[in-house]
Amino acid sequence: MATGKRKKRAAARLRAFTLVEVMMVVSIISVVFAIAAPNIRRTRETAQARGCMRNLRQIDSAKEQYAMDNRLAQGATMPALSVFCGGGTTTYIKGGQPQCQRGGTYTVNSLGTDPTCSVGTNALIAHALP
Repeated sequence: MATGKRKKRAAARLRAFTLVEVMMVVSIISVVFAIAAPNIRRTRETAQARGCMRNLRQIDSAKEQYAMDNRLAQGATMPALSVFCGGGTTTYIKGGQPQCQRGGTYTVNSLGTDPTCSVGTNALIAHALP
């Protein structure tokens, strides 16, 4: 009977992981994460910038439509963004006021100039129309 228990213990020891094996796996995973983390951050920032660009294009389109409806000339002062989103008589942007994913605020600017976002102007993640 004792021989059977010893064999089971020996078999269990052979199937178990050693501390060195566990440490190697942890170190490999940490190296892979260290390599991938900056790319994940950069990808998230790029996606947020693209979302902001879509909002700026939508604001620019709404601004142009508003100018055509009201027969405004280049350089005319534009109303606040809320007017384009249903605050006036016509809704030019459906679904509410666009929100910058990075917490920036949009400025409509005058007719003939591009709308802007208050988020920084880093070349890789700029929040401005080209």
